[in-house]
Amino acid sequence: MSKLTKNQKLVADKIEAGKAYSLKEASQLVKDITTTKFDASVDIDVRLGVDPRKANQMVRGVVSLPNGTGKVTRVLCLCTPDAEAAAKEAGADYVGLDEYIEKIKGGWTDVDVIITMPSIMGKIGALGPRGLMPNPKSGTVTMDVAKAVREVKQGKIDFKVDKSGIVHTSIGKVSFTAEQIAQNAKEFISTINKLKPTAAKGTYIKSIYLSSTMSRGIKIDPKAVEEI
Repeated sequence: MSKLTKNQKLVADKIEAGKAYSLKEASQLVKDITTTKFDASVDIDVRLGVDPRKANQMVRGVVSLPNGTGKVTRVLCLCTPDAEAAAKEAGADYVGLDEYIEKIKGGWTDVDVIITMPSIMGKIGALGPRGLMPNPKSGTVTMDVAKAVREVKQGKIDFKVDKSGIVHTSIGKVSFTAEQIAQNAKEFISTINKLKPTAAKGTYIKSIYLSSTMSRGIKIDPKAVEEI
């Protein structure tokens, strides 16, 4: 086994093998064990007792994180001319229609979220493979595009369970206070709880891990989430 660096050894000593921490403890610990020089993202992984291959056990949804994500989210709003001014005022980075659809067809993807209107969905078939396709379920296809832009800018994220039954997302930055990280994590976990499929049997939340971009995962006791 390769020798641990000084920083890795310090980190290894801080995490107790096999221990499940409370959300409050883990939120402080993830800050303590992160030694990167950049402001790393704080990620959460929740393993669910569902079979995502079955349509009635799919878990997907949106959550507004109380303290935002800490990331700059670049938003493109594809809308009719009458909605452009409101979308710009709400904070959209790019606003327009045909010229942006052409840019995307040409390979331009300098955006994180695309928001559009139901009447425009037929025009934007080229976005599917890039993972940018707006979706009514995540609130990115709406008549009120300005409201959707504001929500995304304030920290609204969408998520879905992957093929192996895990929901993974970023819920902040290590520069957040431990309390802000814990509040965001709790909001995310409680949203997942509300989305429990009726077809899911047995234990729903099997495990929760908190980590930062380069750190080890910290196991959280699912029963200790409510303490915040």
